Amino acid sequence: MVKQNSGRALVAGKVGEPAEVLQLESRPVPTPEAGQALIRVKATPIHASDLHVLRGRYGFSPEFPTVGGHMECMGRIEALGPDTEGLKTGERVVVAAIPAIPGPQAAGTWQEYLVADGQRILPVPDHLSDSSACQLAVNPLTALLLVTRTLEVQPGEWLLQTAAGSTVGRLAIQLARHLGIRTINVVRRRAAVEEITAFGGDEVICTEDEDLLRRVAEIAGPAGVHKAMDCVAGDVGSQVSQALAPGGEVVVYGALSTHRQTDPAALTIPLQARSLIYETKTVRGFWLNRWFGTASPEEILRALSEVRGLVTDEVLSIPQGQPFPLERFTEAVALAEKPAHGTKPLFVFEDS
Repeated sequence: MVKQNSGRALVAGKVGEPAEVLQLESRPVPTPEAGQALIRVKATPIHASDLHVLRGRYGFSPEFPTVGGHMECMGRIEALGPDTEGLKTGERVVVAAIPAIPGPQAAGTWQEYLVADGQRILPVPDHLSDSSACQLAVNPLTALLLVTRTLEVQPGEWLLQTAAGSTVGRLAIQLARHLGIRTINVVRRRAAVEEITAFGGDEVICTEDEDLLRRVAEIAGPAGVHKAMDCVAGDVGSQVSQALAPGGEVVVYGALSTHRQTDPAALTIPLQARSLIYETKTVRGFWLNRWFGTASPEEILRALSEVRGLVTDEVLSIPQGQPFPLERFTEAVALAEKPAHGTKPLFVFEDS
């Protein structure tokens, strides 16, 4: 390996619109400390949450200036700090860079070199594409945790989910089919119904021209639905909670209905008190950052290893991303913001 003194990075000097506040800079290559590894990044995705952080509307705010990207990347280990066990120099790895809440801020991933805690690093096989590998630690992990840990959906049960066409929604469908779980999938466009059905969704409800509550009742019958995951919030999230059977539970993990909203007071779910009180339903949140802050290092690596196995065994399929060099960040951000873009933009670094 050729030793480098500096690497490229996308840095935001202040809170604002990503395309306006990001700048391409050169930064010194960091030195790994005890228990850490220096990673030469090969590919890293642009998530909506990365853009929310820069806009100041996410669940944490980094100190500015900050390197963009706070979720995941893949690359190779350039160097190991003292007492870093279980990893090897030159090894191809995934880094789960999600900042733990509460906890210290993790390094931004939109840079050529970063230092990561060894307990957040997972080796990946060479046959797994860069595109799939760099997206292992967020969306597939979220789907796995929601379905199998947070909601503990059992084989034969119904799982109701919104934003079924999203990346997490599609991964939840694949995981549910693998586990023998039946899915009711909510979409907002009629054109998406056939697509989700073909993808493996058992039932699809289109809010464009269907009544969500009535359709759930028709599909599930007297037994009803007891488990739901919602990524939309707003009125749709409210309807999901109302559609549940008594004692049902909905886990809210996103707020797509307020995607560009920066006013915290506007990020709401107008819940119906009668439904919650008299039918003893539960509405609770899920945030991957907080899970990383509360789970043990062993639990984190166990879950990441499970995701790696599901992806390498082709149980879960991660859509191919679209590569961009850092210099074209305005195009990459625009694609990430485009409705129903269907492909994840990835920042990629070529090998020297």
